[in-house]
Amino acid sequence: MRVYPSSRIRNVVLLGHAGSGKTTLSETMLFESGSKSRRGSVEQQSTSSDYHEIEHEKGKSVFGTLLNLDWRGNKINLIDTPGTSDYIGEVVGALRVADTAIFSLNAEYGVETGAELHWKYTERYNIPSLLIVNKPDSSQSEFQKTVDGAKERFGRGVVVVQYPYSEGEDFHAIIDVLKMTMYEFPEDGGKPDKLPIPDSHQAQAELLHNELVESVAENDETLLDVYFEQGMLTESQMREGLQQALLNRDIFPLFCCSAKRNMGTGRVMGFLGNVAPNPLEANPPKTPGGEDIPLNPEADPLMFIFKNSSESHMGDMLYFKMYGGTAQPGLDLVNGTTGNTVRLSSLYLMNGEKRREVDQVNTGDIGAAVKLKNTNVNDLLHSKDTVVDIEPIHFPEPVIRTAVELKREGEEDKLGTALHQLRREDPSLQVEHSRELKQVIIHGQGEEHLAVIKYTLEHRFQLDFEFVEPRIPYRETITKEVRTHYKHKKQSGGAGQFAKISMLMEPLRDHMPEHSELKVRDVREIDLDWGGKLVFRNCIVGGVIDNRFMPAILKGIMEKMENGPLSDCRVRDIRISVYDGAMHSVDSNDAAFRTAALMAFREGFMKAAPRLLEPIYAIEVTVPADYMGDVMSDISTRRGQIMGMDAEGAIQKIEAEVPLGELGHYATRLKSLTQGSAGLKRTFSHYAGVPREIQQEIVKQTRERQEVE
Repeated sequence: MRVYPSSRIRNVVLLGHAGSGKTTLSETMLFESGSKSRRGSVEQQSTSSDYHEIEHEKGKSVFGTLLNLDWRGNKINLIDTPGTSDYIGEVVGALRVADTAIFSLNAEYGVETGAELHWKYTERYNIPSLLIVNKPDSSQSEFQKTVDGAKERFGRGVVVVQYPYSEGEDFHAIIDVLKMTMYEFPEDGGKPDKLPIPDSHQAQAELLHNELVESVAENDETLLDVYFEQGMLTESQMREGLQQALLNRDIFPLFCCSAKRNMGTGRVMGFLGNVAPNPLEANPPKTPGGEDIPLNPEADPLMFIFKNSSESHMGDMLYFKMYGGTAQPGLDLVNGTTGNTVRLSSLYLMNGEKRREVDQVNTGDIGAAVKLKNTNVNDLLHSKDTVVDIEPIHFPEPVIRTAVELKREGEEDKLGTALHQLRREDPSLQVEHSRELKQVIIHGQGEEHLAVIKYTLEHRFQLDFEFVEPRIPYRETITKEVRTHYKHKKQSGGAGQFAKISMLMEPLRDHMPEHSELKVRDVREIDLDWGGKLVFRNCIVGGVIDNRFMPAILKGIMEKMENGPLSDCRVRDIRISVYDGAMHSVDSNDAAFRTAALMAFREGFMKAAPRLLEPIYAIEVTVPADYMGDVMSDISTRRGQIMGMDAEGAIQKIEAEVPLGELGHYATRLKSLTQGSAGLKRTFSHYAGVPREIQQEIVKQTRERQEVE
């Protein structure tokens, strides 16, 4: 087995919109490098990366897949990622361990939504990026329009390195303005002939060559001086300038290829080997404080876990990148998250579903391991003498939710175990066991994401269930003050129960006035677990209720606040002053005062003009200007309020506040309105009053449900 030094490793992630040809590109690169003797195809379900059954069903990538190949002595680790935003969790993990990104742009459609979304992440992680315009052999190919769109969306750093000699069915040659050569391919693709650039293209090639040279020179003062003196740069000077400009994200070289016909992929792999950074040159990982963690092959082992893929016969397959030293089987490392010691057993290099066991994994390389007990994504494994922390992968917040309703009783534990495992494998999934709503709620990145989760639960874990609408965590409060009284008296032979309570209930506001007739002896201000506050005041004078019963009174009030009188939802933002009552020397006890407080609260609450509150979410929609009107109109129909608008280049940003109850399938509707071109973020903002007619309907539904139960 060949062992590659760090300088010979390239870690590359393939990005782009669904359908732009990433999987076909990766397949062709494997074939062209000799790693495969025959090219697979998405249509025949024979590619190395899309090997899961659900990917065959959907005809596209759902999971990120690690591949590797050798190109002229360089090991290229290639991660093929899905292009649909529902699977963005698979992308962000891959981006954290990649040193270079390749964007596949479909020559038919130009820069699509998936590419724009992924571009923002490469900016965030400062990853050197190059572009490939794929499918120039399509009858609908518009190469120049795609280039113009890339420059508009990604900036003037986009520079053409290659362009097609001809497009459409006549596509068979690529003009390379860096090498100033034309590559002409045989009918079935493969190794091209190197030819002089035809006279008909000489002027265009020279123009683009000069633009490329000038872009390289202007980002390096030394090269700029050479360029001014000599009017040109040598090939080695160009390579050196390109390396630094690429690393600094000053330049984004743009290539051209037909992945399906195997025309042009070899040149891209050559560029990766000659120009793209190796792990020691690439932008290093960071500590949570933003400090660089330099990669050092001579240091103690440092292993970062970025992906978990469970296999039925192997268990958890944990993918890692070596940020220092060398990993070997039998090595004991400390998990920086748990503090536990982990022993490395078998180590593998992955090529889709195929794996090859290896004796070591060097600094900068990417591998996989099994049987790493209590180890998860974002864990950092290091030697016991190493003290280091790393900025974790930040997975995007969900945009959609659904509840799980089992069809068979007794499978609650099985469901919990399954969801726990899926959460380990997919940190972009969030699972909520809501005691408040009495539901298990799954939060995901979109309808397709939820569909994959459903498929997995049904087929892998053999669970019989359905997705249902999740309930809304409403809150209850009051809008006017009332005085309420209750006497609890129970006599059933022997010792009875007796408690009498009078309390003042008020909506909690800032700077509340005092009541002159009340003498406040004690105040408890309670921050409620579910948001809001309860202010509980002991205003008893004359000893009509003993202080020892106050905790029981508070307990009774809190008990009813957890299941409000109006709709069984939790109560918040109330001030209660207990100011009068009575007790009995024999029959009064904690249970009696707890019951009296609960009943007094319930009766008073219903007289205090109760109000239902609903959760309001702040949403941020990014959308092309053409769809602005439709999106804003749709937000209005959802009782949303536009809070602001801004522009980010050609993209418009809308900020709004919308009730959670109106966001059930909003992510899906937004895709439909904008042909998949919109982005969505949402975060909880605050609670606000529900319109009266909606409140009446919710209370009615609650009563009907209570009768059934």
